[in-house]
Amino acid sequence: METSRGATAPISRIRVTAKVKTFVLDTNVLIHDPQSIYKFEENNLAIPVEVLEELDAIKTEQSTERGRNARRVHRILQELLPDSRSMLEGVELPNGGTLSVIINPYLMEPNRRSPAMDRLRAVLPDLSKKDNRIIASALFVQERFPPPTVLVTKDVNVQLKARAVGLESEDYLNDKVPQDTEEASYREIALSIYELQRFCSEGRFEIDARAAKTLYLNEYVLLRSDEGKTMPARYFGDGFVHRLKIPEYVKAPGGIPIRARNLEQQFLMDALLDDSIHVLTCFGKAGTGKTLLTTACALHQTLEENSRYDGVSISRPVISLGKDIGFLPGTLDEKMKPWLQPYYDALEVLIPSKPPKEPQFAAKKVSKKKHWKREELMVSQASSQNGHSAHAAAPLVKPYERLLKSGLVEIEALCFIRGRSIARRFFILDEAQQLTPHEVKTVITRISEGSKIILIGDPAQIDNPYVDSRSNGLVYCHDRMKGQALAAHVTLSKGERSRLAELAADLL
Repeated sequence: METSRGATAPISRIRVTAKVKTFVLDTNVLIHDPQSIYKFEENNLAIPVEVLEELDAIKTEQSTERGRNARRVHRILQELLPDSRSMLEGVELPNGGTLSVIINPYLMEPNRRSPAMDRLRAVLPDLSKKDNRIIASALFVQERFPPPTVLVTKDVNVQLKARAVGLESEDYLNDKVPQDTEEASYREIALSIYELQRFCSEGRFEIDARAAKTLYLNEYVLLRSDEGKTMPARYFGDGFVHRLKIPEYVKAPGGIPIRARNLEQQFLMDALLDDSIHVLTCFGKAGTGKTLLTTACALHQTLEENSRYDGVSISRPVISLGKDIGFLPGTLDEKMKPWLQPYYDALEVLIPSKPPKEPQFAAKKVSKKKHWKREELMVSQASSQNGHSAHAAAPLVKPYERLLKSGLVEIEALCFIRGRSIARRFFILDEAQQLTPHEVKTVITRISEGSKIILIGDPAQIDNPYVDSRSNGLVYCHDRMKGQALAAHVTLSKGERSRLAELAADLL
């Protein structure tokens, strides 16, 4: 084997066995998960030197997760590769694998030829691009050393280009949930009519052991008899299902009552009102009632006497759909208002400025309303002619705005949440599918004793280019928390906003 500079020294510790592979890591994998270096078991890891250049450019991003992760990768590599010898020869990792930094001699000496590099230059001639140079380094490893070589990257285009030149490539799968077939939002358990009656009278029932083995703790199910009678329930473990404990409706003081409109919303209301559930994940397409029902239950619990919560905290990631409109002026609340407008809409519905009208007086009140508007218009025109305003009084304050000013409802910015300890709050994290698993972990670890966090979103609507339907923080949290006593999950599938919204969500 040649011993020219950079050809063999950087990976001299590479392990060669029948089961070992060599994984070449792209920059985006390290940015996505700085701890990925320790998650490839007893395989060989190779990091092209071009990756270090890209990390150096990203590390200066002070206010972004990418910049923080780049600096974390640098610190990890500094500990593992403390001197030039370890950098050139490679090191053994605690998990039994090896780590090497690759310097491709064919890029240093363009006149040197090899079948793999000739193929690369024919397909990807522009070697000034970092992606192409990383692929070239992976081809060098594949050509020179026996273990199968795989380029690991989260960039789909790089995966395709690597396969085009004969190099195996795959996504980073360590933090992706298993790829299961689509399943129903809840499962059904068959009971006899007598068993169902017993469940209704006692509030709990021990199901068949074989059925119990397929359920996880706090999973919601529907009990069904042969006669078509049904009853919702929740699995509490040890083979027992319990009846749901939900009120007829929930409401904020001065607001309107909100009732669950379908079975899945009953599941969600039960989990939202149960103090033993500290973390709840909820999947649901647009219009299924995630935001409205979550906000209603939050206010119902927070504003009641002897509440365990001091208030409601609402947040969501700042990721726009399409092109954004630049920086927003004003205070933190003013900057966050466009992103949290769905919650202002929900608060307007829950606590309207005017109480709902009685049906029998609707026609009479509508006529009075028209008359009042006509008079107001005449006064406004007259005052404009006189050069002064007709109403010098203070602007009307909406009922829910008092909750914001008093601090009972707070708007949280995720970029400032690191290092905080959130106690006795009902925390709602909307659009959680836009976050990475690491970001969701950062938020959940801020939740102190006495608080509850709700993660809601639609895994099918992702605008963040760094996550997908299997690697986003919402599905990752659900997968890892499944079966824990403090956690529950609900999937909403039936739209309740309107027939048009339901049709659009299904067909468009």
